[in-house]
Amino acid sequence: MNIHEYQAKALLRSYGAPVSDGRVVLRAEEAKTAAGEMDGPLWVVKAQIHAGGRGKGKFKEPGAGDQGGVRLAKSVEEAAEEAKRMLGRTLVTKQTGPAGKQVNRIYIEDGAGIEHEFYLALLVDRQTSQVSFVCSTEGGMDIEEVAHSTPDKILSFSVDPATGYQAFHGRRIAFNLGLSGKQVKQCVALMGTLYQMFVEKDMEMLEINPLIVTDTGDLKCLDAKMGFDSNAIYRHRDIMELRDTTEEDPKELEASKYDLNYIALDGEIGCMVNGAGLAMATMDIIKLYGSEPANFLDVGGGATKEKVTEAFKIITSDPQVKGILVNIFGGIMRCDVIAEGVVAAVKEVGLQVPLVVRLEGTNVEEGKAIINNSDLDVIAADDLKDGAEKIVAAVKG
Repeated sequence: MNIHEYQAKALLRSYGAPVSDGRVVLRAEEAKTAAGEMDGPLWVVKAQIHAGGRGKGKFKEPGAGDQGGVRLAKSVEEAAEEAKRMLGRTLVTKQTGPAGKQVNRIYIEDGAGIEHEFYLALLVDRQTSQVSFVCSTEGGMDIEEVAHSTPDKILSFSVDPATGYQAFHGRRIAFNLGLSGKQVKQCVALMGTLYQMFVEKDMEMLEINPLIVTDTGDLKCLDAKMGFDSNAIYRHRDIMELRDTTEEDPKELEASKYDLNYIALDGEIGCMVNGAGLAMATMDIIKLYGSEPANFLDVGGGATKEKVTEAFKIITSDPQVKGILVNIFGGIMRCDVIAEGVVAAVKEVGLQVPLVVRLEGTNVEEGKAIINNSDLDVIAADDLKDGAEKIVAAVKG
């Protein structure tokens, strides 16, 4: 689960991390009042969407101006005007894709004098199963290019959970960033605060870009992006309340209601599979035979007929889907349950695209009989390879 920058800043502030004063604006008429509550003389007006690259983004609609989603203003009136220009319009960045995201919230905060910009992140390292710090002297909007062109400028190391965060971790980051004097002490304290927050709140990712040295020589978190482990979110009601469902894919949101593991992708072949490993193998073999998966969908080992029906409806609601591959290996999950769900869904929503079904395992003969006796226009597959070949051929043909 992701949250907005202004929400992340509030969480940072609650832990004592240094952030600028700011106000969130939901309606254009609130912008002038919000900006007037801050001292200035410089205001920063930021579009709030769940995507990076806002500063270099472009708005689709006319009237928003040629600037990106992060703008400077030199007066309360100018800050309010910039907020009005962005609210309700669609911002397109590298991370949103061409469809973009509608800006429903604006964050106005005090400007800061910047001497240096750095990059800092905390992530879960899947290889070591430890929390890792990532930092670079090259912070700001071009960090992706730094990672691609000069990866030697990025420092990354893990923290052993047996010891947890120690002061030498913070000093290592400080020295790598070229900090000195009081900044080293501030860095050691700030890194400890961020690590504590990361662990206590079950985060998956915490990105501060940029972390800056101000014109007074102090460290400050100028931007913040946070992602939380959805499997642990039940332990954090305060974080759960920050969820903004308008920023989520409607299909993924619908899938979550039925406890389905669904992620929308950009391809043309919809997949319904049981088991995460088999789902990834299915996506790989679709790519191998020349097409692209439209989704990751794991119905799980204990799916009911109703869940399978809803899963099928979610797949068919995607206008990008040109064909569907159902690939079930029945262990705990029974093939006849999948078959019943597919038949029920097709009868309810119809079938406008080719459908290939591969069933194997528990009650496979019963499942095949249900499909064969349903009068559905279904292409049967003997194995995964056969299923992938047939669905790609049907879509391409």
